[in-house]
Amino acid sequence: MADYGHDLIFGSFTTPDSDDPERTVGLAVLAEQVGLDLVTFQDHPYQPRFLDTWTLLSYVAARTSRVHLSANVTNLPLRPPAVLARSVASLDLLSGGRIELGLGAGAFWEAIEAMGGRRLTPGQGVRALEEAIDVIRQLWDAEARGGVRVDGEFHRVLGAKRGPAPAHAVPIWLGAYKPRMLELTGRRADGWLPSLAYLQPGDLAKGNEMIDDAARQAGRSPRDVRRLLNISGQFATAERGPLHGPAEQWVRELTEYALNDGISAFILASDDPDDLRRFAGEVAPAVREIVAAERDGASTRTPVTEPLVPAPSARPARARVTSGAFAVVPTPDDGRRLSDRQVWDESARPTGPTPDPTRTYTAHEQANGQHLVQVHDGLRGELAQIHDLIEQVAAGEIDAGAARSQINTMTMRQNRWTLGAYCESYCRIVTTHHTIEDQALFPRLRQADPRLRPVVDRLEQEHHVIHEVLEGVDKALVAYVGAPDGLAELREAVNLLTDTLLSHLSYEERELVEPLARLGVS
Repeated sequence: MADYGHDLIFGSFTTPDSDDPERTVGLAVLAEQVGLDLVTFQDHPYQPRFLDTWTLLSYVAARTSRVHLSANVTNLPLRPPAVLARSVASLDLLSGGRIELGLGAGAFWEAIEAMGGRRLTPGQGVRALEEAIDVIRQLWDAEARGGVRVDGEFHRVLGAKRGPAPAHAVPIWLGAYKPRMLELTGRRADGWLPSLAYLQPGDLAKGNEMIDDAARQAGRSPRDVRRLLNISGQFATAERGPLHGPAEQWVRELTEYALNDGISAFILASDDPDDLRRFAGEVAPAVREIVAAERDGASTRTPVTEPLVPAPSARPARARVTSGAFAVVPTPDDGRRLSDRQVWDESARPTGPTPDPTRTYTAHEQANGQHLVQVHDGLRGELAQIHDLIEQVAAGEIDAGAARSQINTMTMRQNRWTLGAYCESYCRIVTTHHTIEDQALFPRLRQADPRLRPVVDRLEQEHHVIHEVLEGVDKALVAYVGAPDGLAELREAVNLLTDTLLSHLSYEERELVEPLARLGVS
């Protein structure tokens, strides 16, 4: 088994189709909306049916705010490494540290030659790629003295000025299959990015072994190299082959790749919006949960530095649910309040029907309610991050603009409190016999059990109030920029958010976790 311990990443691999550019961009925006971590595009500059990948990445970076972006992989023979290094660093700075660099040695050499590139043999391609890595990393090392000097066989940079440095430590992932490329990956790269369709059984294990050996010989740890995997498949009601079947099959197979082959990033090649929703909503959360449980049970944990996507905030451990009596425990409201203001009357909250004490629930049914608690745990974690950001502003460690930028990327700010994020992620589990695309969760609950209507109406009203409270935090941050003595008002706005959010989440769990289980299977 090979689990290198990296945080799990789930992404999309979208065709950069030039026939319908807005749809191409819309798929990237959708990937962010449904919660994927990474959006990638293939890079074939000689293909007139495709949008230029670098232009597309720049455009998508401006249309998104959270998701990371990368070429999959950059066509190095047609992208001079010195210019590429500055392009990557510039877009990383402009996007707030969201650009990664996938690199390939080149293929389709006749097409490359037709575009003015140079045809290389496989061995030459590997040497050219290693020289390019030297050029790129030297240019990014803006603090080093002197100019960049790489007098290589294929790439020559003779004294170019360094910089700019990217906003974050941009990893270099190599698309590699052959031994020389795998050895280069182990020696010099930060990630291995093959496509599953091009691999034979056992190739992942063999590739890992070559990369690990090369890393050790270079004085590195095998854990320095993230293992990524482009995948493709089809969702279906029954198992019909590898990654061709129900979401449960996808979860099982990807979990095996994660725990047995060390894969920590799964990038789905699909231009189907429904596939992206199911991948993000059903597959990714379940794989994360199982892998986390397996790691928690291991005797040692692998430390991971510089994760691509920040790990979810720590949350209290919750017991796994099994068949029998309803065992999902809503998070209680401890009654503490930080603000003197009240934005609603908590005593006027309606309640739903009393659960039948004799009813039993399957583990699958109970997982529906448990998922809601887990989503809320993430929001509670974000709330703790907001408090920390405000304290950093007060201490002068960051400015209010940076705090606003970080808060605006959080889930609670993105989903506008329509429960859209929850619905996109988990409605398929709640209503297994229906195809849910943009349909909201609350109408489904009203329809399934009219007795829940007063509760659902109240929750919807509270969602709008919470959005207004979040706007108040943003306004307080803006005001603080012009009036540094307004820290008390800023803290008060965050305290009010804390009171309303924690109270609301507790109420929602109290009223919905059991109905989600009871109504989840037709």
